[in-house]
Amino acid sequence: MLLFLTRRLGVMLLTAICLTFVVFYLTNLYPNLEKVAKLEGTQRMTDAQVLSFLQKNGYTQPVFKRYSEWLGISPGFRYTHPDGKVTGRCIRGGMSAEEAPTRCGVLQGDFGKSIVFKEDVGPLVKRRLALTGKLMGIVLLVMIPSALLIGVLAGMREGSKLDRILSTFSIATTATPEYVSGVILIVLFASSAVGLKWFKGTSLSAMDDVTFANFTLPVITISLYGMGYIARMTRASMAEVMTAQYIRTARLKGVSFRAIVLKHALRNALIAPFTVIMLQFPWLLTGVVIVETLFNYKGFGWLLVQAASNNDIELLLAVGIVSVAVVLVTQLISDIGYVYLNPRIRIN
Repeated sequence: MLLFLTRRLGVMLLTAICLTFVVFYLTNLYPNLEKVAKLEGTQRMTDAQVLSFLQKNGYTQPVFKRYSEWLGISPGFRYTHPDGKVTGRCIRGGMSAEEAPTRCGVLQGDFGKSIVFKEDVGPLVKRRLALTGKLMGIVLLVMIPSALLIGVLAGMREGSKLDRILSTFSIATTATPEYVSGVILIVLFASSAVGLKWFKGTSLSAMDDVTFANFTLPVITISLYGMGYIARMTRASMAEVMTAQYIRTARLKGVSFRAIVLKHALRNALIAPFTVIMLQFPWLLTGVVIVETLFNYKGFGWLLVQAASNNDIELLLAVGIVSVAVVLVTQLISDIGYVYLNPRIRIN
């Protein structure tokens, strides 16, 4: 197991470096840098003024040099103005060139400064990620038990009327995207057009105080979409297990149907859905973009939209790092959990 973890961590590190470099390269293409210059200056800047701004801020350096600066491996870029003033990547907050650190990158915990929000990216992403984590936690508490229950009930008696009803419901929820189900739920339960004002159509107030009225609709919107996929996988796995030879043997021995399901079939049926459940974490982190925008909940997904729409490069890079880290960590947990759930697997 130790060798397996060592290899996986090495692959994860290499994958993270490659993915973050791709994101860094794409966000630092010249058209994006030109937008940054005009956002910091004026929209009427000439090409010469744009080039001068990029040179003074180190954007014209080779991409690998700038990437190593962003990681914190190389010293941060510095520029000496004709009047003797020194500016640079690591010189911020009114500090002098002598007081500023030599390196200020990801390895030092410095993710730069947002040009839109005018504050350090690290604390900003941390606050928004905490809000999305609160939403994701409640969604998982609702989605996973409900999906497993639907899948188990449908797979216990394949082809029955209950199986057809639950399978139809699962397919319908999976086939309905969040921006459709969210709008439908708002119209039905938060709009004066129908008259059922049970919930609020916005979750802005949930950032400070979560209540049943302001948090139910976004939770249901996300849960419905992911619930159907997990339920279908659980149903297929459960139906396959129920036809296994050891289940038939248990029936012939007179074991009750309830005992067969709970003691013999359930654990083996949860092996495949476990992987699917772990894959929901990266989807939840990026899939909440639509729901958070729709319900005006300013979490991680909302922050991603703001960073992309305003071409906030430092913020986009930080959001990209978080997304890559979540994907890699959940995949590692999925592999480890799969080994423990299925003892027949051997690690070579």
